[in-house]
Amino acid sequence: MEASELLIEKIKAFEGFSRDAYRDAAGVLTIGYGHTGRDVREGDRISTYGAEQLLLLDLGECEAAVRRLHVAHTQGQFDALVSFAFNLGVGRLNRSTLIKLIRKGGSKTAIQREFKRWVYAGGKRLAGLEKRRQWEATRFFE
Repeated sequence: MEASELLIEKIKAFEGFSRDAYRDAAGVLTIGYGHTGRDVREGDRISTYGAEQLLLLDLGECEAAVRRLHVAHTQGQFDALVSFAFNLGVGRLNRSTLIKLIRKGGSKTAIQREFKRWVYAGGKRLAGLEKRRQWEATRFFE
């Protein structure tokens, strides 16, 4: 399975595009469509083409991580978990109560509630993360 076009468009919308490197709500240097990493430095600039290429590389890592979990059986489940991993990191996804709950066959209500717990960055509840988690919680069951 691969990230759907719907997911790619949603990530672009959730992340927004930034030509210039900036610090996100958690203080992490970010550029393009939410790209982070050691390769991002203060003062960096990127084109939309470059940002799209980085997005596809980053998504590839998240896709591989979700595949290794063997818990996504539908495109909706796959997209929701890839979005979660892209935003929060593969490590957090792997260690999350969300994955434990999915593996146990938790109820729709419990799984959706677990998605919606992850709405804080830098110690602050963010409306953008609330919208993203709502989309993921809904997409997981589509």
